[in-house]
Amino acid sequence: MGTDAGHTHTVASAAVIGAGTMGCAILSGMLAATEGPFAAVGPADVVAADPGQAHRDAVAERFGVRCVACAADIDRAVDVVFLCVKPQVMDEALRQVNENPLLVGERMPLFVTVAAGLKTPTYEAALPTGARVVRAMPNTPLSVGAGATGLCAGACATADDVAVACGLFSAVGCAVVVEEDAMDAVCAVSGSGPAYVDAFIEALRDAGASLGLRAEVAETLALQTVLGAAKLLQETGQAPEEARRAVCSPGGTTLAGLDALFRTGFQASVQAAVTAADQRSKELSA
Repeated sequence: MGTDAGHTHTVASAAVIGAGTMGCAILSGMLAATEGPFAAVGPADVVAADPGQAHRDAVAERFGVRCVACAADIDRAVDVVFLCVKPQVMDEALRQVNENPLLVGERMPLFVTVAAGLKTPTYEAALPTGARVVRAMPNTPLSVGAGATGLCAGACATADDVAVACGLFSAVGCAVVVEEDAMDAVCAVSGSGPAYVDAFIEALRDAGASLGLRAEVAETLALQTVLGAAKLLQETGQAPEEARRAVCSPGGTTLAGLDALFRTGFQASVQAAVTAADQRSKELSA
């Protein structure tokens, strides 16, 4: 990385350990970046590690990057290592990282992790003293460039390190920085949130079908309505409650529908869902 004071480091090389859905989304965003810290990174500057030979071949063909079987086989020093394996195999991945002097030598990279539930002290305890760790909590729309990611810094990570991670995740959606004790809430809102939205689309589709629409027509209308409503808020900067009121005419159909929605506990149900997910995230983190 560069060292210009007051400027975000420019990343020259990276490794992605675990080339599954999230790993491939990160590769896609990194290699597509035309500005920010990863703008200069090309396929020749990236190595991906994944245990499956067939999957490695597919990743190499798709992205043009060099692929190896595991972290211990990475044969070059890099600026950033993305840890994208599942939590249950993270111990093994970190063991392999520690076996590779190019990754844990004097010039240690920044480690960015996307494993759910594992806090930064877990990585700091497993890696050499002084390891710089940034924890990321992305959600599944990251894979189509529309992710929402929460980020927090470990004890040794600098503001510049966080800016580097933000640069990547902003290229595949949006990124926000929070304290680590807020990451369970991030998980509950945006990490689990796509499933809540999916359930709403499913319910809207089924309700439309119950009124006589063909199921595929109802699903098309429901999906585009959710997409359009979110896009309208995003592009106009309107608050959700402001946009909601703008759709409601006194005595109209929308107000009748909303009255029924709220009367049957819609807001309480959403609150209960987020609270339950937050609690479960805390239990898993512990």
